[in-house]
Amino acid sequence: MARMKFYCDAERCIECNGCVTACKNANEVPMGVNRRRVVTIKDGEPGERSLSVACMHCSDAPCQAVCPVDCFTTTKDGIVLHNKDTCIGCGYCFYACPFGAPQFPSDGAFSSRGKMDKCTFCAGGPEEADNSPEEFRKYGSNRIAEGKLPLCAEMCSTKALLAGDANIVADIYRKRVVNRAASALVSSSSLQQTGFQPTVVPPELEGKATATE
Repeated sequence: MARMKFYCDAERCIECNGCVTACKNANEVPMGVNRRRVVTIKDGEPGERSLSVACMHCSDAPCQAVCPVDCFTTTKDGIVLHNKDTCIGCGYCFYACPFGAPQFPSDGAFSSRGKMDKCTFCAGGPEEADNSPEEFRKYGSNRIAEGKLPLCAEMCSTKALLAGDANIVADIYRKRVVNRAASALVSSSSLQQTGFQPTVVPPELEGKATATE
């Protein structure tokens, strides 16, 4: 049985925020809520990388473990869904999630922020999928029921964001790593074959301009 997972390849992410826009358009989430966002690590420094982050649909989800009313469920495909009819907006899941996926839909006093909202892997709500207007209003689109993948991954221009069966996603990433290693090896071999040797400047000529014909 497939287990659905996300993976973001930091070597390919160009911080275009196309995935964020696609998610907003597909699910019409409330203003101020981003089910998916792009974060940059070491911004402006050597080694800078960007990652597209959302609910990772953990196999042992901490949000599900701390919820006092058991409003989180995991489907047979490993997708973690949240029942807004049961949710009391306590915010425990917000503090438990290492990815900051569950969010309050509005600002204000703690008691008036409403029920939590989170990425659904474009699988709608925990009830039986019916693609009804009510399901869309509460949870957004149900692309999984239509045999499609989350729109954020499909709209990624560099294919940095992968979504689907965990085994297939792992195979794709494994091939990328092998290809990158092979490319690096070929580049290194080509440099050695050119016979390039760094120019050694005699001590007496250091700091002086030289001309070559």
